[in-house]
Amino acid sequence: MAARRATTREKSMSFMTAGRRVLITGGTGSFGQTMTRRLLDRDVAEVRILSRDEAKQDAMRRTLGDERVRYHVGDVRDRDSVERATRDVDFIFHAAALKQVPSCEFFPLEAVRTNILGSANVVEAAAQNAVGSVVLLSTDKAVYPVNAMGMSKALMEKVAQAHARNNPNSATTVSCVRYGNVMYSRGSVIPLFIEQIKAGRTLTVTDPTMTRFLMSLADSVDLVEHAFHNARPGDVFIRKAPACTIGDLAEAVCQLFDVPFKLDVIGVRHSEKWHETLASREELTQADDFGNFYRVPLDARDLNYALYVSEGELGDGPTEDFNSANAPRLGVPEIMELLMTLPEVRAELALRDPVLAC
Repeated sequence: MAARRATTREKSMSFMTAGRRVLITGGTGSFGQTMTRRLLDRDVAEVRILSRDEAKQDAMRRTLGDERVRYHVGDVRDRDSVERATRDVDFIFHAAALKQVPSCEFFPLEAVRTNILGSANVVEAAAQNAVGSVVLLSTDKAVYPVNAMGMSKALMEKVAQAHARNNPNSATTVSCVRYGNVMYSRGSVIPLFIEQIKAGRTLTVTDPTMTRFLMSLADSVDLVEHAFHNARPGDVFIRKAPACTIGDLAEAVCQLFDVPFKLDVIGVRHSEKWHETLASREELTQADDFGNFYRVPLDARDLNYALYVSEGELGDGPTEDFNSANAPRLGVPEIMELLMTLPEVRAELALRDPVLAC
């Protein structure tokens, strides 16, 4: 089979990262490992992994076996460890975070320390060390947040925007990306469904009518690269994504693994939404539409609002948010097709029945 020809943007990314040093915070996670492999394919000089889990670092070291990957044991909560890891770095992808909604509900101050103060440490250390670009990873839960995890991520975005607003001459470009559920990432529901099928158990769902965005890990990395290549200070990039109901997702997994479709509805967990929002109608009023992406530019006004009261213009804007209820809805066959693009799903199918994986 012929190798896929690199796109213009991929060639540009390769040129920009060749011979450069890149730091990934939380780099032993799903995103970090995928991004690391992409960077290593592009002749990067060094990829630094900053995380607090030395066991995952050791496993990643043995799996990759590449001397260009350097591992730093540390925590984004600790400014000193962040400052050391950012020295002589050209670019940073900030993925370290507390991501589980229920955990953050029980320990909200831990979400504050990691997702807000830890992100501030990354931004400030990057500026201090003249890092060229920092991309922070956010979530749809940051829009109209009702839980501590979403609130902390919303404030993380504000930290990035405040830096851009207050430091217009900074050598460091700080931007954010926002996306929905990444399929088969740590803590996502798809691997849980597969584990339950393998154990012969009924699939558990909070409520089958809930809707969620679906996005592959590769798409999330593409979004980060898009921001890295195109960001202006304070930008928020949003990847448009299709959505589905949790019930349809569960049925699609059951059909793929050829098991009867049956659900155990366990009820809504702490502070869960029925529908998630990727872009608010207020943001869409100002957003640039790039087809697969939205860019929400920084509101760079200062605190002198009198000027805008006397000279500002009011215009008609969108009347709806971009949420998982009005996004393009995938049916069970389309979800099955999307699931089959995931290497992890194909691997599980191959273990169960090689014929099913074909």
